[in-house]
Amino acid sequence: MSWNPRDTVNLRLEFVLLALPEGGNHRELCRRFGISPKTGYKWLNRYREAGVPGLEDRSRRPLSSPTRTSPEVEQRVIALRGEHVWGGRKIERRLHDLGEPVVPTASTVTRILHRHSLITPQASEAATRWQRFEHEQPNDLWQMDFKGWFELVDGRHCSPLTVLDDHSRFSMVLDACGCTDTQVVRQRLRHAFRRYGLPLRINADNGSPWGSPSRPGQLTALGIWLIRLGVRLSYSRRAHPQTNGKDERFHRTLKAELLSRRSFTSFRGAQDAFDAWRQVYNTQRPHQALGMATPVTRYRSSERAYPEHLPPIVYGDSDTVVRVRVNGELRFMSQRFKVSNALDNLPVAIRPSLTQPDCYDLYFAHHHFATINPEKTI
Repeated sequence: MSWNPRDTVNLRLEFVLLALPEGGNHRELCRRFGISPKTGYKWLNRYREAGVPGLEDRSRRPLSSPTRTSPEVEQRVIALRGEHVWGGRKIERRLHDLGEPVVPTASTVTRILHRHSLITPQASEAATRWQRFEHEQPNDLWQMDFKGWFELVDGRHCSPLTVLDDHSRFSMVLDACGCTDTQVVRQRLRHAFRRYGLPLRINADNGSPWGSPSRPGQLTALGIWLIRLGVRLSYSRRAHPQTNGKDERFHRTLKAELLSRRSFTSFRGAQDAFDAWRQVYNTQRPHQALGMATPVTRYRSSERAYPEHLPPIVYGDSDTVVRVRVNGELRFMSQRFKVSNALDNLPVAIRPSLTQPDCYDLYFAHHHFATINPEKTI
């Protein structure tokens, strides 16, 4: 006899009611209902224990599963997500780093986050890996920029200044700034140079205070200071922010993990939060582009110490050295040329161009900043 699934409980109840009276032939009754004696006794026992509800189908899932994540580990995953807004790979690595005895795989962590509605489609899209070139050694290149400003509670604008090592993604500077001028940047960079040493090169965009939007590559007072320190200076191509891509990606992470989740009443409060988050970013947060290592494991301080006094500007014996006049006027071969006002009263070197006939290259210290043609003005 085949039992209709829609009437299963009723059929079981009928069987039980028929089998309960003493003296009944259970085996014959089971045969008629198309079930084995073992199944018949199972339903009798369940009815005696729980009544009609005992005749309902029960889940076949085991009461415990060795492969299921324990509630304690699941709560640890949720707690880390709440603290840092990290994804599956980073949380898995952080649990290993913390010495957790049982660590679920990254895919299991991700399923836990999805199950608790902690990953949105927007977050999944933002987690898409960026592929880009990186320099071979720490301090070969630092990337520098201001993240776009955000408002404090009182309406003042706070602009985070960020400096990131290209090789290790180590954050040297994350400062809450009200002004974005040369004096502020130089002060914050000086502090970083004293702690971490000098990089070989710094890359920035063409915006103020490190560049000139109207004349890309034009030297500014900040650029001149860096060059005099022996730091090579480069600028991102116009309309190509990805040239500073790692710092741009750092900005996205900063926004997702801190700025979008907090509001700040003061610059001091913002800086305290920046300092705490930067410590986590450098020393705890696994970085996907680093094979889930932390930036601090790939960074080491520069061997080039910061000089407390600017070294002298030295040129070669074969260079023609000319001092720039007021308002950036440079005179050469009876011609007047316009260069950056920031070079006022500073010596520049003039050398025959190796690539453009009848032209001359202009250098400030080691930095080539322009090429002139004596037949024209620049």
